[in-house]
Amino acid sequence: MSDIFFADNLAEEGHGRRVLRSGAVTVVARVANAVVQIGGVLFLARLLTPEDYGLVSMVAAIVGFAPLVVDLGTRDAVVQRPTISRQEVSAIFWITTGISTALTFAVAAAGPFIARFYGEPRLVTIALVLSLTFISAALTCQPYALLRRAMMFERIGVLEVVANLTATAIAIGMAFFDLQYWALVARPIIYSLALGLGVWYECGWIPSAPSLTPEVKKMLGFGVNVIGFTLADFASRSVDRVAIGYRYGPTLLGYYQNALFVFENLLDILLGALHGVAVAGLSKVQTEPKELWRYFSKALSLITFCAMPAFGWLAVVSQDLIVLMLGQKWRQAGVLLSIVALRGIPQSFERTHGWLLVATGRTDRWMRWGVFSAFAQFLALFAGLPFGPEGVASASVICMMLLAVPSVAYAGRTIGVRAADVVATVWRPMAGAAAAVVVGFLLRATLFAELTFVPRIALQSLVFVAVYLIIVPGLLRERSALRMALFLMRDMLPPRVARLLPSLTNGNS
Repeated sequence: MSDIFFADNLAEEGHGRRVLRSGAVTVVARVANAVVQIGGVLFLARLLTPEDYGLVSMVAAIVGFAPLVVDLGTRDAVVQRPTISRQEVSAIFWITTGISTALTFAVAAAGPFIARFYGEPRLVTIALVLSLTFISAALTCQPYALLRRAMMFERIGVLEVVANLTATAIAIGMAFFDLQYWALVARPIIYSLALGLGVWYECGWIPSAPSLTPEVKKMLGFGVNVIGFTLADFASRSVDRVAIGYRYGPTLLGYYQNALFVFENLLDILLGALHGVAVAGLSKVQTEPKELWRYFSKALSLITFCAMPAFGWLAVVSQDLIVLMLGQKWRQAGVLLSIVALRGIPQSFERTHGWLLVATGRTDRWMRWGVFSAFAQFLALFAGLPFGPEGVASASVICMMLLAVPSVAYAGRTIGVRAADVVATVWRPMAGAAAAVVVGFLLRATLFAELTFVPRIALQSLVFVAVYLIIVPGLLRERSALRMALFLMRDMLPPRVARLLPSLTNGNS
């Protein structure tokens, strides 16, 4: 079976349909993961305190980049390369394992310095234990990358859900037995270990003696640029937590962290998991710019049509939703989430620029954009920090609105894509989502103000969906994404159920 992981990276007949199906399967798996995550939060938030979340977030904001960088960016390199050998993957495995081991010791040793920075002695042991995420994540990287290269996303999805269930169940058990913040510390480590066992078993690949060929050096160079972007992106997404924790303490940081938890889970469902699918799919047509843009623009149209209203809806209902899910003590997190969720509307397409740059091998441009974007977001943070967590959240929304179109235009320049092409693809769903948000906020403050949580959430949701559909498919006549969504549903549902949906042409090859 391992031969399929090292076959030439070429598009086969029906490639577009396979990519769309892989994306849909991945989203379904991430929805299942989100249900597990949210279910875990429903228990953990009642068993733990905002201070517990804040303590772990103080360290995670500094060391939480472990799963993102321990592979040195080679997961994308393995997927993107036209050809690859067993010896080359083995070389990458041994190199990344060695580096991650060194990072584990470095972070463990940094515990006293982290504790001194925040003035919180409990962080010494938290940092020591969380340092294990480096080595546990590194052991998973290469077999996971091989499964992605072979586009085995259904199996990946099952493994991720099982690992998440395992980690969440153990964390809830620890919290129930009054182990406090240690439940949050253990969860990511258990997840990495459980996922690692699954992907190693599924892949069946065994690393051999390494062979440091010129291709390995190219992949490491490719990966260095990926890591450059990843570190810059992580810094831009974590410095707000560091700043809030340092200036306002663990309790306010706990509110902010849980607001971001809900937002980032939705972002991961709709966009995060699709990075692997998109890179795997687009890499197979990397030498054909017109085909690359055709596939990418179809994906962008479908994603923005679905994701923008999802984030707009979250902004509208979040204040009630957080209290309903987590209890009255988390009310302030709901206010923060109503602001942060607005960032998801432009971020729905800003996050896709890496798909083009990785698939075309231009990770050098990806790294440069990451540094520029991080600098802009640092400026936004310092502008918003004096106004508390709400100011930080508001500044991040404004910054993302300014960066979104330039990010995709910059990525597309290598294949002749202009900013006007990006705007033409995304403006209709963005206009519809923005209008639905305005209507939702107005109704919450007026007609729905006296309602209780559940009726208000239900009515706001119905009005939001109605306004969006009237404007986007109705007035603006954006229906291609809707046709693609219906086609995917017909393709994935059982035949008897699928026949109940409208008949569509399958122009997604």
